[in-house]
This record gives sequence, C-alpha cells and structure tokens, in this order.
Amino acid sequence: MSKTLVNTANNTRLQGKVAIITGGASGIGEATARLFADRGTAMVVIADIQDDLGRHVAESIGSDRCTYAHCDVTDEDQVKSTVESTVQNHGRLDIMFCNAGVGSRSDQNVLDLDFAAFDRLMAVNVRGVALCLKHAARVMVVRRVRGSIVCTGSVAAARGGRRWTDYHMAKHAVLGLVRSASLQLGEHGIRVNCVSPSGVATPLSCEANGVGAAELEKRYEAFSSLKGIVLKTRHVADAVLFLACDESEFVTGHNLEVHGGFVQA
Repeated sequence: MSKTLVNTANNTRLQGKVAIITGGASGIGEATARLFADRGTAMVVIADIQDDLGRHVAESIGSDRCTYAHCDVTDEDQVKSTVESTVQNHGRLDIMFCNAGVGSRSDQNVLDLDFAAFDRLMAVNVRGVALCLKHAARVMVVRRVRGSIVCTGSVAAARGGRRWTDYHMAKHAVLGLVRSASLQLGEHGIRVNCVSPSGVATPLSCEANGVGAAELEKRYEAFSSLKGIVLKTRHVADAVLFLACDESEFVTGHNLEVHGGFVQA
C-alpha cells in the first residue's frame, strides 16, 4: 500500500462521526480533541468549565470541526443539555469521551481523610463520569447508534496507594462503572471502555505538584520500566482514538493501560 493511501486511511478513521469530549479544554482532552478533528470527525464538541480556554482551543481547531459548550459534569441538567444540543445541532452522537476530572488536593491517607475535598473529587471523577455515560448512552440507544464511550481511568484504578486515597477510590469506581456499563449496553451495540494512563504532565497535574512540565516528567520517568520515552498527552489520545474508532469494534469492557510498564513506588 502506498504511503498516500495509508495517510488517507489514517485521516478518516473517524469519518463523519460526532464526539463530545469532557474536560477538552486542556491536557489529555485537548490532545484528543485535536486528534479526533485530524482523523475526520464531522464535529468535536469540547465540554468544559474553562470557557475562555475551551473557546480558544475550539477556534484554533476550526469552527467547521470543533465547537465549545460550557458544561459542569457534576450538574445533570448541564450534562443532559450538552448531549441533547449536540444531537440537535449535529444530528447524532457517536463518541463520548468522559475525561473531565480533578486530582486529590492532599496527600491524605485513610486516617486523615478530608471529606469536604473527598466529596468534591467524587462529584467530578465519579458522579460526573456516570452522568456523561448515562446521557450519552440514552441518546445512542434511542437513535440506535452503535456508539463508543471511553472513560479516563488511571493506573490507580487497579492499584492501591500510600496517599491520594480519594483519587484511588474514584478511579476504582470508574473502572467498575465501565465494566458494568459494557455488559448492560452491549445488547444495544454500544461499547464502553477505559483508558488508564500513568502520570502525565498536564496543566492540571503540574499545578497540583507545583512544578513545570519538564520537572514533573522527570519524576514520572522513575515509575516506568520503558526507558527512552516519556508519556505525553498524545500517547493517551492515540489510545482513546483506537477505542473510539471502528478498529476496536469488538473491544468492550476493556481497561487499556498506557503506562510504559508501570513500577509501583
């Protein structure tokens, strides 16, 4: 096959599909939005609460391929409205990437859990994912779309931790949701999967750690047995693309770990 034909095939992997990406204004969500647009989506809807940043990303991608919608994923009315307006404006919904999330605010263990912070993290990282999955699945079922729902997990979803107890709990919950939803929605032809990266130097994680991207990547390198490469947002976006497109049409209930051979600290 010629190089031209290969490139053309790569650029049409999502041809004509409509996708919503929560938390799409920065980090993994932004990288995925740009990749989806490059791979032929009819429209990518960035759903976020970072309005200026979200609009800027959408404009930089192009109004013919990307739009922005304000959406707080902890608010069911806003999630439902975002899904419904996407279908109304673009005719369908094929892909939901439930990506919005926050990090733990402290290094707490079970002996000193801050339940105010705990409730906020769970509202975004668990309730928010469940709401997005619920309303995306509902419109896919009604419209008989063989859709793909992808949720952002973490290596924390399959492991315990010495700190960030609330974050580990939340990511375990997301994985449980994915496995249950994949069983329940399979009869409708809807696939539900999870992509679980190790540490990525996103704006959110850099802010949480109080360091720049280069320094944080050096820290994360120690947790990977695969040397000579550092995990970037584009690597996670590539994994999401695979789970979203028809190349994975017989993959559901799967947790795709992207961690370079994670080594527990």
